[in-house]
Amino acid sequence: MRLWVKDGERLPDPEPAQTDDRWPLLVGTILWLVAGAVMLIVFGALDAAGRGWWLWVCCIGVGIGLVGLLVAVRNRRRARAGR
Repeated sequence: MRLWVKDGERLPDPEPAQTDDRWPLLVGTILWLVAGAVMLIVFGALDAAGRGWWLWVCCIGVGIGLVGLLVAVRNRRRARAGR
């Protein structure tokens, strides 16, 4: 097995795959939101057990999911516009 391929032997790069990343991001964000709601319901027991930070993990998961969703929507609009 060779670790280096000469430029003359190199194959062209394949075209990038066209994917719609909005749905996985939306589903993941909704799951974080549901988990956060469950954490709110049982927050007293979680806090007593020293696991109150789990609620913050859910909040950060929702925040990152929303940012990712905004980026995916923006990139899709740019791709449609032909940029």
